[in-house]
Amino acid sequence: MEPPHVAGTVWPMAVYLIRHAKAGSRSAWTESDSTRPLSPDGEAQARAIADDWLHGEPAAVFSSPRLRCVQTVRPLAERFGLEVVIEPMVEEDTPFEQALRVIEDAPDGAVFASHGDVIPEVVDALIRRGMTITGSAGGLRKAAMFVLHREDGRFARCDYVAPPR
Repeated sequence: MEPPHVAGTVWPMAVYLIRHAKAGSRSAWTESDSTRPLSPDGEAQARAIADDWLHGEPAAVFSSPRLRCVQTVRPLAERFGLEVVIEPMVEEDTPFEQALRVIEDAPDGAVFASHGDVIPEVVDALIRRGMTITGSAGGLRKAAMFVLHREDGRFARCDYVAPPR
C-alpha cells in the first residue's frame, strides 16, 4: 500500500515524469526502434496509469516521439480530452541538460513520458541541485513515475511512485 501522501493526492505544483510502459523486445524488433510498440503487459500498464490517475487534470501531456512513450500516455490524455504533444527533448539519448530545460519550463501539472536513460539523469541533476527524493527503491521500473514538486520556483522534492500492478 502506498503512503497517504502519494495515493489520491493532487499536487498543484508538480510535474510528472513517467517511464514508458513495458515494450516488446528490443532485440526481437526488426524495424526502427522508434516504432517499437508496447507489449500487451505495457498496454495494460498504460490503461492502469489512466484509470488510476488521481492527481487532477493534467495541464498538458508530453511524450518522447518514440511510439512506446506515446502509447504509454495516450490513454491518460484521452481520459482528460487532451492531445499528446510530441517533445523531442525527452527522447532517448537526449542530453539531460536539454531535457531538464524543457521540464523546468513546463507548466505545473504537465506529464512527460520518457525513457530509462533520460529520467534518471534529470532526477540526478535535480538531486545535485538540492532536491530530495522519497519512495525510490530499486531503480526506475517500466511505467513508474517521478512526481517533481516545485517550491519557490525550483524542484525541491520528488516522490517516486511505483508502476501500476
